[in-house]
Amino acid sequence: MDFELSDVQRDLRESTRKLCQGFDSHYWRRIDGEKIFPEEFAKACATAGIPGTMLPVELGGVGLRVTEAALVLQEIAASDGGLDACSVVHMGMFGLNPVLVHGTEEQKQAYLPRAARGELNSCFLVTEPDAGVDTTRITTTARREGDDYVVTGRKVWISRAAQAEYGLLLCRTQPYSAVSRKTDGMTLLFIPMRVPEIVITEIPKMGRNGVSSNEVVIDGLRVPVSCRIGVEGHGFRHLLDGINPERIMIAAEAVGLGLNVIRRAAAYAQHRVVFGRPIGQNQGVQLPLADAYSQLKAAELATYEAAWRYDSGLDCGAQANMAKLRATEAAHYAVNIAFETFGGYGYAKEYDIERFYRQLPLTRVAPVTNNLTKAFIATQVLGLPKSY
Repeated sequence: MDFELSDVQRDLRESTRKLCQGFDSHYWRRIDGEKIFPEEFAKACATAGIPGTMLPVELGGVGLRVTEAALVLQEIAASDGGLDACSVVHMGMFGLNPVLVHGTEEQKQAYLPRAARGELNSCFLVTEPDAGVDTTRITTTARREGDDYVVTGRKVWISRAAQAEYGLLLCRTQPYSAVSRKTDGMTLLFIPMRVPEIVITEIPKMGRNGVSSNEVVIDGLRVPVSCRIGVEGHGFRHLLDGINPERIMIAAEAVGLGLNVIRRAAAYAQHRVVFGRPIGQNQGVQLPLADAYSQLKAAELATYEAAWRYDSGLDCGAQANMAKLRATEAAHYAVNIAFETFGGYGYAKEYDIERFYRQLPLTRVAPVTNNLTKAFIATQVLGLPKSY
């Protein structure tokens, strides 16, 4: 691995930073407070080509890789928008990767150029109320009737469902009881979202308010077989081409947000004077900040190793999960240390720490909980008996 950024990567990071500087804390506090989608930021990202970072040039994209997408998202997370800003674009990066890898040429031409231009909003329909991280237990079904599928089921915690034109849906085309391997019998469909058969209800939540989270109920939606992505029954395996990049990108976002709050806390500690001296002169303040920073930098290395492996065509499941685990835990520690450094002012909206504090916990439980990630590492890497 070469740890030096290429000229392309350096320019990409700098252009992303400049774009984000056009949307300051006042803008993002309004987005958070009013719970509205950041349309202006989304349009700026589309103009800059960010949604098409990973899409091929011939499909209107920039033609870069997961590594560059992670760099972009880390930079966005380190801006005043934090995870609200990241949520505007990251679905368009990892969520459509299964379409790029497993879709037909007609599907790619129909959807991906529009996605690259930021014109096609989509969502990722996987999680269910009673299936959570146990994805194999989903009960949303697609019943084959001639040249159509008839879809019925319920999904939950679906980001951007209210804004989405299409959704990448994981459903069962064979019952769980009828398959020999529990990951078999699931299929990916790219379905329209703005139809009468789909009811979307927003879920009020504590943070990341710029992008809605929703319950989605699907009742008898009929879609043509041409909506299927890849092979029937192989949907879970196809989904991995979105899941592993998602873990890598979430890790990059956590690192970016964590570094942001630590830099803010360090700057505050230099200027906040108590008992006649800056609080940053006290080791009780210095050492936790240094500890948090070093943990984030270690997590950053794990993140880009996972990205490098994915881009190199190597197995990266363990690395992607470990990067997500270490980055989100490091960021959680960092935001707590930043909050303590600011003291009472950490509670004030004008310093933004409380806003980042409310955004961060989601990364520890989504798209997979950190405890389940540890269980995966224990069984898949260390060879211990499966506990789930």
